[in-house]
Order: sequence, then structure tokens, then C-alpha cells
Amino acid sequence: MRMGYLLLLGAIAAEVGGTTAMKYSDGFSKLWPSVLTLLGYLISFWLLAQTLKTVSVATAYAIWSGVGTAAIATIGILFLGEGMTVAKAAGIALIIIGVVVLNLGGAH
Repeated sequence: MRMGYLLLLGAIAAEVGGTTAMKYSDGFSKLWPSVLTLLGYLISFWLLAQTLKTVSVATAYAIWSGVGTAAIATIGILFLGEGMTVAKAAGIALIIIGVVVLNLGGAH
């Protein structure tokens, strides 16, 4: 089970990297950011598929999408000049709370 969560962490990192590269791809008009986007998503989906061998789909997908979304929002705020609003902060907090509750709730 631990290996599943390590694979899931890798899937999240690859997805976050791919999404960040997409920001720089300029609508897929720049080659290298576009290639990095494609690679990030291919690696992410492959690792997510490996994760599903040992982690339930509901738990894995909720963590993958939730943590990925929170990470991208944080990267946007910290590195891409996107503003922080109360609503955005509350949304990120709710995502984190949701992931914690899902794991504590025994959805394994």
C-alpha cells in the first residue's frame, strides 16, 4: 500500500509539472513546453494506473485531483503572479481538508 501512495505522489508531481509546462506552451505553439506537457500527463496517467493496483480508485483519484489542484493554485499564486483571494484560500483549504477526511474516513 505504501508503494501505491509513493506512485500516487509521483503521479501528482508529473501532473503538476505537465500543467505548469502547459502555461508556458502558449496554446501548444511552443515546442518544448508542449512536449513537457505531454510527457507530464503521460507519466502522470501511467503512475496513476500503477497506483490503482493497490489503492482504491475513489481514494487515488480524489487525492490526485485534489492535491494536484491545490498545488497548481499555489504555484500560480507564488510563481505566476496570480492573486490570492479569500475564496481561493478557502477553496485550497477545503481541498486539503477533503483529502484528509477521505483518508481518515477509511475509503481505502
